[in-house]
Amino acid sequence: MLAETELALLKSLCFAAGGILRIRGIGPGEVTVDREDLVSRSYEAGVVDIRFVRTGTVVVTIPQDGRTYPITVVVV
Repeated sequence: MLAETELALLKSLCFAAGGILRIRGIGPGEVTVDREDLVSRSYEAGVVDIRFVRTGTVVVTIPQDGRTYPITVVVV
């Protein structure tokens, strides 16, 4: 899992359609996205996988230590 300082620095990412963002060490339902139509999500044993299934822009929000960190993901 990313340390808090790394999450604060990470503002945006670019993925190809079909790419997966994997977040470890987090509870179920904690990571949110603003565009459910562009992603497919799964959770198992403290790991969230977000697969970007269509092109577009998705904001992924990751909570940690009482703060939330939004990351804008551009899917091409």
